[in-house]
Amino acid sequence: MTLFKGNVIIFTAFVLFVCCIEQGLSIKCWVCRSDSDPKCADPFDNSTLPITDCKQAEDLEHLPGVRPTMCRKIRQKVHGEWRYFRGCAFMGEPGIMGDERFCLMRTGSYNIFMEYCTCNSKDGCNSGTIGQSSWLLCLVTGILTLGYYLVAFE
Repeated sequence: MTLFKGNVIIFTAFVLFVCCIEQGLSIKCWVCRSDSDPKCADPFDNSTLPITDCKQAEDLEHLPGVRPTMCRKIRQKVHGEWRYFRGCAFMGEPGIMGDERFCLMRTGSYNIFMEYCTCNSKDGCNSGTIGQSSWLLCLVTGILTLGYYLVAFE
């Protein structure tokens, strides 16, 4: 019975590793600016735009050693004109308090509005509607499964 218990634990750990491996890999994001490419605006049209692997992004001089781990979409309105910027994000957290459904909004004087949306739930998540991250579900499932087998086979 002990050999079976060990095999179940190893199998569970392997399944969880495979489920969660996407979190450790580089993310791919859409990189464009609507002021130079109108298809970058909303509604987003990526039909002629290749997706960019963020591990290929150049280092930023003011952030030595920091690599991009998320995608970002910035929507800004300056003097009545909307602009969109999509790219790899080097800092911050996905969404607001980890919830990618929400974006950080800022307003300023002189008719300026900005919205920052960051995500890392899947490649190309900065295309428009931002999806949910599954890492928490993976972690909870793993803990519950492992706990079940430890209690069931003691």
